Amino acid sequence: MAYLFSYCIPIDDGAAPNPFWGVCTLVICKPAIRRVAQVGDWIVGTGSRRSPIGDVATKVVYAMCVTEKLTMQAYNAWTRQKLPEKIPDWGNADHRRRLGDSIYDFTVYPYVIRKSVHDERNRERDLGGKYALLSTHFFYFGDKPIELPEDLHKIIRAGQGHLRIHDPEVVDRFIAWIEGLNIAPNSLLGEPQCRDMEKRCLLDAEEEE
Repeated sequence: MAYLFSYCIPIDDGAAPNPFWGVCTLVICKPAIRRVAQVGDWIVGTGSRRSPIGDVATKVVYAMCVTEKLTMQAYNAWTRQKLPEKIPDWGNADHRRRLGDSIYDFTVYPYVIRKSVHDERNRERDLGGKYALLSTHFFYFGDKPIELPEDLHKIIRAGQGHLRIHDPEVVDRFIAWIEGLNIAPNSLLGEPQCRDMEKRCLLDAEEEE
């Protein structure tokens, strides 16, 4: 049976989740979810009351069905071989390249943190998640979040942490709703809420979490 993991995204900056290049990935932040979520589970990120675009606490920022789970080491190798765009290039004019989430170079030890939205302050928490979650079946709304139906407000997790929902009626209801929007999967319907403010977003997110 699929589980639904729900959490609040304090600041949506395009790095966690990273919805670009045809694969939505959750590789940094949310270590508890990354450790336990399995292929077939759904992850939904709802907005914050204090987001840069206003109070979006009852709206969905993104939803993804996990289609692959890799160790962070395997994800680093996968991005090097198949999707280097996910490796951060901090000096690139394209914000999608700056926000790459393959930020740890596991070819050396101690592991090197590539210049990115995270730094040494985040190492322990990031690596504690152990795994990278990948999805080729996702919906990303970003700065155009979509309102949850009132009967699904029960899945919202306000503040820190996450909800792990295993009631099949609730999980099925969410899936039916998101799939019933008639939006093509892997769609980017918005941009990150603060894509041009990566450093400020990092600090703000740390304060809220």
